[in-house]
Amino acid sequence: MTGSRLQELAQRSRAVEPETQEHCELCGERIPAVHRHVLHLASGDLRCACRPCSLLFDRPGAGGGQYRLVPERRLRLTGFELSDPLWEELRIPVDMAFFFRSTRAGRVVALYPGPMGATESLLELDAWEAIEAANPALQALEPDVEALLVNRAKGARDYWVVPIDDCYRLVALIRTRWRGLTGGREVWEEIGRFFEALDAKATTKG
Repeated sequence: MTGSRLQELAQRSRAVEPETQEHCELCGERIPAVHRHVLHLASGDLRCACRPCSLLFDRPGAGGGQYRLVPERRLRLTGFELSDPLWEELRIPVDMAFFFRSTRAGRVVALYPGPMGATESLLELDAWEAIEAANPALQALEPDVEALLVNRAKGARDYWVVPIDDCYRLVALIRTRWRGLTGGREVWEEIGRFFEALDAKATTKG
């Protein structure tokens, strides 16, 4: 499933009826609204997967290395070290972003959500290396399918390791709910609920 298709799914996920189901994009079987995704490495597309298909890709080298199953682990990083000056060195224009190692790009990629979708930032490599050195948990990020999600909006200082599809759900939420210059009350309430739900599913790592 492409990023835009995932955004479409996220936009309507709260109104899905039991009889309105997605289909596995690998075998065509019907699947529930809550399901796993696999990443097609060559294209960067996320694709919906039924349980049997997701199990097929739940091991290294499965599918000839063309697909990678998006994991389910979510970690709240309570002892994360990221000073305000170091954040500024990353040159990300907003206070929310996610970072992942891209096999296709051969480097760490930084994206930030906004009313137009996800925008890539020109990541300062030295700054990222400093953050990674200060936070060993980042060295265990699974390439392409796990991300560091940062929320520093409205005074927050929250950091998680999340599946990459969580990041695109947040992107979809902001893109579809944003109004005017500041977003409006509704979108910020939705963002708050997104992070509350994330915390409820996450384990804590100091």
